[in-house]
Amino acid sequence: MSTNSGESSAAPKVVHVVHVTNPERDKHFRATAVSSEFLKANQKYFGVQCTQCQTRLEKLLKCAKCKSVWYCSKECQKKNWSQHKPTCHEDERSSGLLKLVQMISINPVTIGYLKLGIIFVCGLLDNPRIGFDTPFLARVEIAIEPSDVLDFAGLYFNDKAVGEKLQGMVQFNAITPWKSSSMQAPLTPKRLNLWREARARCNAEGFAQDPVGLVEFVGCSPADDTGNSMTTELHIPAILLAMARRREPFVCVSSVTGALMKQPMSAAACLEFVNLHIRADKQNQLHLRTEMTEQDKEAIRAAGRNEDARPARILKEKMRREHLYANFV
Repeated sequence: MSTNSGESSAAPKVVHVVHVTNPERDKHFRATAVSSEFLKANQKYFGVQCTQCQTRLEKLLKCAKCKSVWYCSKECQKKNWSQHKPTCHEDERSSGLLKLVQMISINPVTIGYLKLGIIFVCGLLDNPRIGFDTPFLARVEIAIEPSDVLDFAGLYFNDKAVGEKLQGMVQFNAITPWKSSSMQAPLTPKRLNLWREARARCNAEGFAQDPVGLVEFVGCSPADDTGNSMTTELHIPAILLAMARRREPFVCVSSVTGALMKQPMSAAACLEFVNLHIRADKQNQLHLRTEMTEQDKEAIRAAGRNEDARPARILKEKMRREHLYANFV
């Protein structure tokens, strides 16, 4: 991509975007992606519980505004409102985060590479007692970007010609560990109880040697740190710890030069791999595509305007890391 702003600062900026796709991309996706049938069959294994009393729910009564918390009754919703109100924000997507998080969590490829990234970010290789004596919590920032990178460029550079209806897809912008500068608050009693129950269950099921923690999936919002979120337990199997210790690099081929490239395994490399895997899914086999809302679009425009809100900063950091956005920032 190249830019030409002309002699005058008032002249419009001309942006030329060249997008090249690896000819082997579809073949690689088919070789690694799970089937749509597998995902549909495993939906039943991802459930939710009442936010107030922790009763497992068969029928969902969700908050009509944020669509990211659930209750077993109106009574529980009323009891929980004083706690929920400060973090309840409008979500334009009819199902909120639930369906997307559900598909992420039951897909062994997406959740597997997210777990690898979390191992590095949360220091599970450095402290062998994390996930056993003490919990860990990883915050995963989810965003919806256009499935066509040219539409992303249009939003980022505020091109008025971008269409109103855009197909979007899930992207992971960051993984943040608990006790980082953005997550200093202690675990709430409910989260601590959720971790203890998950730890006890894994012990009883024969996984006493595997670390267990929590992951908070946070939806992207144009405003500063106001995205709705969902928290779920996270079991890290021994095979992923072994993969993280080996740190075998990711191997890929440049779409432009055809050269073989090796990228060291890291949290950033794991996120980039998953993001490209989702991008390669043209037929929505992974069920991670959805129509973009105005909130989704505005989050990208805010990054293009260099706004200082946390979601905009995180998106810019992702763009600096990942090869697809080279020269955008």
